[in-house]
Amino acid sequence: MDPNRQNIMLRLAEPLGEGPRGATFWLGSDALGRDVLSRLLYGARISLLVGICAIAVGGTIGVVAGLVSGYFGGWVDDVIMRLGDIQLAFPFILLAIMFLVVLGPGVMNLILVLGIGQWVTYARIVRGQTLSLREKEFVEAARALGDSTTSIIFRTILPNIVAPLTVIASFNVASVILAEAALSFLGLGVPPSVPTWGSMLAESREQLIANKWWLAIFPGLAIVLTVLSFNIIGDWLRDFLDPRLKERR
Repeated sequence: MDPNRQNIMLRLAEPLGEGPRGATFWLGSDALGRDVLSRLLYGARISLLVGICAIAVGGTIGVVAGLVSGYFGGWVDDVIMRLGDIQLAFPFILLAIMFLVVLGPGVMNLILVLGIGQWVTYARIVRGQTLSLREKEFVEAARALGDSTTSIIFRTILPNIVAPLTVIASFNVASVILAEAALSFLGLGVPPSVPTWGSMLAESREQLIANKWWLAIFPGLAIVLTVLSFNIIGDWLRDFLDPRLKERR
C-alpha cells in the first residue's frame, strides 16, 4: 500500500482495524487515514539508508584523515587533530540543526550533515593505529622495496585496521539512526512527504492525548529494536574479531 495514500473516512483506525476494500490495517492508521505499517516499512528504508550512507561518508573522511595524520605526523597531524577538537567542542545535535536550517531538509543533506558529524571518531582511532603501525617491520620492508607513500598507507597499513573500524561502524549506525529520528522529530530531517520513524513520532504527539497509542508505540519500537540490533551486531563483531578471544577458542 502507498505510505502516503490518505483516506479520511478510515482515519485513526485501531490495529487490526478495517482498511480500504476489505483490507486490514494491521498496525492501524494515522490521523489522515494512512496505513501505519506501510509508513513504518517505508520509514525503515529511509532510516537505514541514512544510517549506512552517513557512516560511509563520515568513515571515508575520517579514515583518510586519520591515515594521513598518523603517517605524516608533524604539522599535518596538528592541523587535522585541532579541527577535530574544534568540532567536538560543540554538541553534535546543535551543529546538525544549524547546518540543516541553512541547507534545508532532504535525504542527501541529512546524510551529509550526519556523516560529517562522525568523521572525528574514525580519524582519532585510525590515527592511533597508524602511529603504532608505521614503525612496524612490514611497513619498513615496504619502504625498503620502494613502495610509494600512497601504496604504503592504503595497501599496507589500512588493511590492518579494518577490524576495529568494522566494529565501530556497526555501533555508529545505531547512533546515526537515533540522530536521524531526533532531527526528523524536530522537522529538520527529510521533507514532510517522506515518512520516517522520527516524523511519525512527531505526528503522533497530538494524538497521544486521545489515547491513540499505536501512532507512537510502533515507530518508537522500530527505533529501539533497530538500535538494539546494531549494538548486538557490534558486540558480536568485537568478540569475533578480537585475536585474544580467537586464541581462547
